[in-house]
Amino acid sequence: MKEKLASIKQAALAALASPEADVEELRIRFLGKKGELTAVLRGMGALSAEERPVIGQLANEVRAEIEQAISARMAEQKAAAAEARLKAERLDVTMPGKASPVGHIHPLTRVQRELEDIFIGMGFRIVEGPEVEYDYYNFQALNIPENHPARDTQDTFYITDNILLRSQTSPVQVRAMEKIQPPIRIISPGRVYRSDAVDATHSPLFHQLEGLVVDKGITMGDLKGMLETFAKRLFGEQTALRLRPHHFPFTEPSAEVDVSCFVCGGKGCRLCKGEGWIEILGAGMVHPFVLSNCGIDPEVYSGFAFGLGIERIVMTKYGIDDMRHLYENDVRFLEQF
Repeated sequence: MKEKLASIKQAALAALASPEADVEELRIRFLGKKGELTAVLRGMGALSAEERPVIGQLANEVRAEIEQAISARMAEQKAAAAEARLKAERLDVTMPGKASPVGHIHPLTRVQRELEDIFIGMGFRIVEGPEVEYDYYNFQALNIPENHPARDTQDTFYITDNILLRSQTSPVQVRAMEKIQPPIRIISPGRVYRSDAVDATHSPLFHQLEGLVVDKGITMGDLKGMLETFAKRLFGEQTALRLRPHHFPFTEPSAEVDVSCFVCGGKGCRLCKGEGWIEILGAGMVHPFVLSNCGIDPEVYSGFAFGLGIERIVMTKYGIDDMRHLYENDVRFLEQF
């Protein structure tokens, strides 16, 4: 049996030394349940009591040597495979790389962020609200009851008689006034919806940014001063401001706000249509009825609100004459910004 064990050891080591050795196959052949060494061990029952420990020790030594040889051969093969893979996957790091196309910020997003930065710099904070809104928040709480003429210009998309897509971001202001006690200084940018036909200056979906300030002693002078600061930061220090009387149901008094044309300086050009002024937003003092609806005492507090269309600012700032360019995803147009 000693000769048999020596023969198994010699055969196993020789097979493992071969460059084409299949290590797993050899492990099963020599050490598996039906392997050659296992077969020898099963025959030890026929040995005498004196021979059994001697052969057992020799068999363990043979097993240990074969297992060590298998482990070493497996390590060699893994190292060789790794080296071959590295050679096959080797990259020439001196070659110029392939540039991946990278997008950039859409002009609507760019201007919205610029507007937000200006107002944050003046102490405002951003508040957001749902785009699917209740009729109460979108109209009634803003002094626009059912059948009010102002609803005609803000016709929107109704889901039910009481639920709709907001036609302005003013509902965010109402919700804020219900939850926050004055002083309040917020802006509310976001998407709004109106049932408008698509043309160069109208879209059923567009973006607004509205602002609200409520505190003790707020006056129209505070509104004008804030708007002048805003206009100068957005269009330049030379920008002048003009307020024209207007009517909004949720503000009293109300005004349309114009800025001097930043292209011609007020002399008249194609952008301002020869008038020297460009309308950019509407504003006014918050109506006492709106304050009362939100649980704020109009005898103690006053406030002003303003709202602008972000698309209009983008078109004015970049000289764009058709709003549809902002939504058509034409790369040739967007690459200009």
